[in-house]
Amino acid sequence: MGKVKQTPLIWNKEAETMPRKDLEKLQLQRLQQTVDLVYNTVPYYKKSMDACNVKPADIKSLEDLRKLPFTSKQDLRDNYPFGLLTVPLEKIIRLHASSGTTGKPTVGPYTQKDLDTWAETMARVYTSAGVTSKDVVHNGYGYGLFTGGLGFHLGAERVSATVVPVSGGLSKRQIMLMEDFGATTLTCTPSYALVLAETAAEMGVDFASRMKIRVGIFGAEPWTDEMREEIEAKMNLEAFDIYGLTEMVGPGVAVECPYHEGLHIAEDHFLPEIIDPDTGEPVGDGKVGELVFTAITKEGQPLLRYRTRDRVILNRETCPCGRTMARMSKVKGRTDDMLIIRGVNVFPSSIESVLLTVDGLEPHYLIIIDRPKDRLDELEVWAEAALDLWKRGEYWVKQTEQRITNDLLETLGISAKVKVVEPHHIQRSEGKAKRIIDRRDLTA
Repeated sequence: MGKVKQTPLIWNKEAETMPRKDLEKLQLQRLQQTVDLVYNTVPYYKKSMDACNVKPADIKSLEDLRKLPFTSKQDLRDNYPFGLLTVPLEKIIRLHASSGTTGKPTVGPYTQKDLDTWAETMARVYTSAGVTSKDVVHNGYGYGLFTGGLGFHLGAERVSATVVPVSGGLSKRQIMLMEDFGATTLTCTPSYALVLAETAAEMGVDFASRMKIRVGIFGAEPWTDEMREEIEAKMNLEAFDIYGLTEMVGPGVAVECPYHEGLHIAEDHFLPEIIDPDTGEPVGDGKVGELVFTAITKEGQPLLRYRTRDRVILNRETCPCGRTMARMSKVKGRTDDMLIIRGVNVFPSSIESVLLTVDGLEPHYLIIIDRPKDRLDELEVWAEAALDLWKRGEYWVKQTEQRITNDLLETLGISAKVKVVEPHHIQRSEGKAKRIIDRRDLTA
């Protein structure tokens, strides 16, 4: 991925370069403590472990991890909002959440200890990208229930960088602030980085001559190496990929180092596995499988064997940067039907549930996702009108489109372009209906 210009920085050398034998000993100790905690405080986990005929005392090695039950997003929904807490609610000092399939979000509760852990893992993220107390971080991730904005804010403060909590939107103002405040680091989604690059070009602002930005940390949505090259060329920076999920901590689970040969997982906090998504059996390093995490230092809501549904490859060889933590590849796809659009988790079933509540529609629809050059993802939904609605004329069709548009925005949290089409317009299938057309190139 290009030459490493200087010796890579490491935030916590003791942890991040720990010999694997010592790391695995620490992981086992923390795994045992976590299993004991959830078994004795979370009725769901006691019931699940009893059903698997496993007790905390049975976890005597890391290989025993496979004896434990998996946790799925459905389990989080079934126990929404606080059924998986290991502590009283008064010990929870912050709640984050991500979108879910039924309008109910996935909840991320944090104790003070959890926030300290998050700050630690995010400090590793920034340091891995070469960010120090001398840097000015322009944080373009959204603030609010989404973990991005406040997660990146927390880490920037932990490394004592100057953080500008600008959030998303108002792109021309962002370009002005980047230049005026002398930002050296940009954090946002990769697609929004391209929007900022395009905005700067329209304003006549050249990144190479007028901006000090040298580092970009981008995540929350799939992006290709081609997009990385385009961002780096247009913004005159080095781009780093990051991985996270609300169910573990938010951003900060894994990040690239300057060698860009995979994302280093904070393995002393998040114990990774790769499994066959169909059988649940372990898959060896170097092979594609589903990524599974156990949170082994979480206090408020530690999850056992959480199935991310992300398909990756794991590599446990020591990196040239000196880190011994396992590295994960870029996400190569999903094992479920979840889509990530503008950093938001979108399930086709959520769209379907909205459409089925609207009178005058047939149960035939099409979801189209596109990413025009240099722009954010676009979501378009086609819904097929029943004959009665179509015969009522354009006014009622437009009224129906507006209702669907409003309902989808409320359910998904992002906007969609809605088109109600004439009866029998959407192609039928004798087999599995093809309802999704994803025109983005996310495989390169």
